[in-house]
Amino acid sequence: MILPAWRGKLHAYLGGTVRGLGGTPRGIGGVADHVHLLVSLKTTHALADFLRDLKKASSIWVTETAKDQDFHWQEGYAAFTVSASACDAVREYIARQEVHHHHKSFRDELSEFLQKSGVEYDARFLD
Repeated sequence: MILPAWRGKLHAYLGGTVRGLGGTPRGIGGVADHVHLLVSLKTTHALADFLRDLKKASSIWVTETAKDQDFHWQEGYAAFTVSASACDAVREYIARQEVHHHHKSFRDELSEFLQKSGVEYDARFLD
């Protein structure tokens, strides 16, 4: 769980790490059980490598700085491309995560989004 006491600092750290990995953070936010990142990557980035490095660095940060020895990211991730014209709406959506997830769980939301996008998935990996 991403605790409120250090959530904002984690988001700031993620932004710095994205920059350090050569990306550009456009929006970062989330709640206790997940993070949303709106990031511009270079054509030379490999998404799996980028996320592996981001998760590794942030896991170390949480363990050492936030002193949460039980923290770990889930094994997988969901990633979607966003058109330039949709970036403002996505950034606003990320900023409203606390309010948004009072009405719908992340699992339900992701499942609906995957179905709407025509993405095949195994529901076991949503938990």
